[in-house]
Amino acid sequence: MFSFFKKKIQIAQEPIVVPPLLVDVHSHLIPGIDDGSQTMEESLVLLKALEAVGYKKIITTPHIMVDAYGNTKESILQGLQVLQNEAKKHNIHVEIEAASEYYLDEGLLSLIHKKEILLIEDKYLLFETSYIHRPTQLEEVIFEILAAGYIPLLAHPERYRYIADPEEFQRLKTLGVLFQVNLNSFHGHYGAHAKKHANFLSQHGLIDFLGSDTHNIKQVEYLSEVLTSHIYSEIYRYNTIKNPSLI
Repeated sequence: MFSFFKKKIQIAQEPIVVPPLLVDVHSHLIPGIDDGSQTMEESLVLLKALEAVGYKKIITTPHIMVDAYGNTKESILQGLQVLQNEAKKHNIHVEIEAASEYYLDEGLLSLIHKKEILLIEDKYLLFETSYIHRPTQLEEVIFEILAAGYIPLLAHPERYRYIADPEEFQRLKTLGVLFQVNLNSFHGHYGAHAKKHANFLSQHGLIDFLGSDTHNIKQVEYLSEVLTSHIYSEIYRYNTIKNPSLI
């Protein structure tokens, strides 16, 4: 067992410097290609709302999942181009890029080997797993991501119900995995389990990136509440958040 989790990180309660987040690294805004925005009109509403809460750059991340969302690098980039053009027409000034949220399935290893991967800032590979069942290939895929020269970035680790022992978070960290936590988990949007683990990850300094995981306008409304709350500032007491470095 790791001694890391015997107690929370103890830091003097001094005023917290909270830099603007500026960059979002997880959302579903290209219309009609996954479970996020379904129309261009909805995408533009979401972009305007995210711009209004302070984002200057959005790296939207459509799902790629063999059994559900057969997106490809090419189809995502085509959708991105259309979205960028429409945003410009509607005077939306936030910068829009695209990566992908890869589901850990048989397709991911194939894409890694073929180097057909859409990365965040040309280095971070955002991936997710089943919420319920621990993948048998988890360590193998992490190794392959690293061997390909990418940095594995696990999307919303707080939401995986198969992680019952918090020691597992530190074990994944020792394997080289970075963590992207959803801001709305602190709101309770994904339930008590996700909220508890989000707070745990924050208080133990394990968060690397924060994401909106925006699919709909209600989530942006919750996001606005989190970004203006003490909960958000407390994240910076314990964690070094890398989002602003991507601007």
